[in-house]
Amino acid sequence: MSTTPKKTLEWFPSPRPGRDFEIRFDCPEFTCLCPKTGQPDFATIRIRYSPNERCVELKSLKLYLWSYRDQGAFHEAVTNQILDDLVATIAPKWMVVEGDFLVRGGIHTVVEARFP
Repeated sequence: MSTTPKKTLEWFPSPRPGRDFEIRFDCPEFTCLCPKTGQPDFATIRIRYSPNERCVELKSLKLYLWSYRDQGAFHEAVTNQILDDLVATIAPKWMVVEGDFLVRGGIHTVVEARFP
């Protein structure tokens, strides 16, 4: 069982491809680095989507999110990149990714990216 962070997302077939249903994930241990200072940024990443034919596999999602721990990224960029990568992997009917970042410099940031 690998626990090495990686950028690869995996999927499995939707159990009900003809039905509209919503899947939600809360990932409260997300960490990336501030690209200006190199200090860690902490966030909860929230993902909501309605699958078409594919669902994201959770262990691959966990390892994918871990891959940002040593990467410098602005809040806006990382939230949008997560959305882009998930959409490219599973082609959902719709998806929302929210990055709820802890206070940095006295400012609390929430970024929401949507598909379509």
